[in-house]
Amino acid sequence: MVGPEGCNRFLLCRSPVLAWSSPWTREKRRRATVLTATASLTVDTLGSATQRERHQRILDVTLELATAGGYDAVQMREVADRAGVAMGTLYRYFPSKLHLLVSCLARELERSNARLDRRPVSGGTAADRVAHVLDKMTQGLRRDPHLTEALTRAFMFADASVAAEIAVVEGHVSHLLLHAMAGPEPDPEAGTGPGTAPGGEAQRDVAKVIGDVWLASLVQWVTGRTSAEDVSRSLDVAVRLLLSGSR
Repeated sequence: MVGPEGCNRFLLCRSPVLAWSSPWTREKRRRATVLTATASLTVDTLGSATQRERHQRILDVTLELATAGGYDAVQMREVADRAGVAMGTLYRYFPSKLHLLVSCLARELERSNARLDRRPVSGGTAADRVAHVLDKMTQGLRRDPHLTEALTRAFMFADASVAAEIAVVEGHVSHLLLHAMAGPEPDPEAGTGPGTAPGGEAQRDVAKVIGDVWLASLVQWVTGRTSAEDVSRSLDVAVRLLLSGSR
């Protein structure tokens, strides 16, 4: 649904200039001004501990709502009320619901990376290790179907205005896969091992393709086009084809 001056239902406007002669209320005009921003504020861009705590609190509340009721349960007014922030503040941190949910996905993947970096991945080959990581991630998502639906739909609906957040998600997925591909034994000269990303461009390309397959498979599962078991089988086939012969 498209609203005043070419804004969609998330109030992401195609033009940064709004027609102030329209019959909007002052509150709606103020919110629309905030929403001409194209990226969420991140922890790195927040200057104070209070701002960082508020940022985390907003994400925590969003995850609670998504876990309870999925994508439709995440409403910006409800998030603001539960997080104890004004609507303008919420939109300053996250310009839309899509920015908010994709940022939640990025944080969850970042936490997965942190856990994975602390221990080696089991498996005798790169394919075994990557398949193991993807299987664990997919199992975790199956345990929280509402949350998975919310985060995957946000990723699927995201347009160019959410490009920065999408890039962060893809970067975290690639890091997870590169870590698994690297194996348990560090090799400083090759730049591989736990906590590092293999330096070869070919490996990064393979990780990118596997990550894209995984995310696309999640979309198929969430939209009911395939089963979770089929997702696991498809991922295993893709991983073993792409990493055939890799140690």
